[in-house]
Amino acid sequence: MFDQFTSSPFVVVVTAAREEARQRGAKRMGTEHLLLGLLHETGSASVRALGVDLEAAYAALEELDREALHAIGVDVGDLAPALSAPARTAPPLTSTAQAVLSQAVKNAKARTRDIDTVHLLHVLLDRKRPDPAAELLARLGVDRGVVRGRLQESGS
Repeated sequence: MFDQFTSSPFVVVVTAAREEARQRGAKRMGTEHLLLGLLHETGSASVRALGVDLEAAYAALEELDREALHAIGVDVGDLAPALSAPARTAPPLTSTAQAVLSQAVKNAKARTRDIDTVHLLHVLLDRKRPDPAAELLARLGVDRGVVRGRLQESGS
């Protein structure tokens, strides 16, 4: 599906997202991993518009994970986050992550021949809770309208 974009920042982001999922020991790559992958492109218009860095996203995701564990009665206290052993191969995509990527490609093809991280960001901004990316954006205090305005101002 993405072979035609092999040198694009989009593929770099998807590759980083897969690595994030693998490093976290996730069985499947979800929308939260796509957001983390996007944040690896520090100089991109997308990341500038978000106004969030990768370290803040890691901290917010850790808080969300701790809250989820607490909700089911697991209190990790002051323990450092114990990630599962990284998977040996890149995990497959969740159906939601696949839909997000497909929509980003579709949106890009409708406007231009090139796909960019901005196309992915627009689709992630459209996600609603309880989607993991939407939860992470909310935890980070991202104002979606402000981000869309910044993207529009930058011509993205």
